[in-house]
Amino acid sequence: MNHLLYNILLAIAWTLLTGEATIPTFTAGLVIGYLLLWISRPALGGGAYFRKIPLVFIFMLFFIKELLIANLKVAFDILTPKDYMEPGIIAFPLDARTDMEITLFANLLTLTPGTLSLDVSRDRKTLYVHALYVTSADAFRKELKEGLEKRLLDVLR
Repeated sequence: MNHLLYNILLAIAWTLLTGEATIPTFTAGLVIGYLLLWISRPALGGGAYFRKIPLVFIFMLFFIKELLIANLKVAFDILTPKDYMEPGIIAFPLDARTDMEITLFANLLTLTPGTLSLDVSRDRKTLYVHALYVTSADAFRKELKEGLEKRLLDVLR
């Protein structure tokens, strides 16, 4: 059985044992379940699950940081009299190959203020992105490639 499923079942059991069906109780159950599974991994067999969970949290912190920076950049541009926008449409070569990887990358990119995923090429190797702040197309591609796409693919693969 999948370690994630074990962890969710342990969290549900924890929630039922405490008698409080709240999100903090369920979250505590997830943490306790993860620790129990980690301790018992020699008996259950090690897996990618224990490597992926820290990567997920690191990715979430990275995305929140990027979200805050993008929000501040757009807010600053709106509140100041000078216009700092240099909009452009960029063809971004994708390392993501599966539908899930491409969809998650495109949606996370669209969630970030100042960027919008427009289309994916028919061969699914290029994503067209509209961005408000493009001083250099190559620098923009490099920032996305080494930032969001790399970290997302580390979590998914």
